[in-house]
Amino acid sequence: MVPLTAYLIVAALLFCIGMYAVLARRNAIAILMGVELMLNAVNINLVAFWRFLTPSTTATGSGLQVGMAGQTFAIFVFVVAAAEAAVGLALILSVFRNRRTVIAENVDSLKL
Repeated sequence: MVPLTAYLIVAALLFCIGMYAVLARRNAIAILMGVELMLNAVNINLVAFWRFLTPSTTATGSGLQVGMAGQTFAIFVFVVAAAEAAVGLALILSVFRNRRTVIAENVDSLKL
């Protein structure tokens, strides 16, 4: 069985790579990809803690099985990440149509 610390180390490395992508990149699409990496690191943490803290709980609380709470949170994060990607890409396409660039530093005001 893989220990919890291994999952946490992988998630921390993935989060650091995502943070580097957000802070060091100028391209808006690369920044969105970094945010997606950070959200995936959060998903790894959620599922890992769920698996190691409540591996076989089947009690119910308000209609949701407590044993599925970690997976439910991970699915919720996936939905939020998909919505973020859709809205972010729509904004990037809109900016590209008006400015002909996706460099985040060149988009410094909301005026056209």
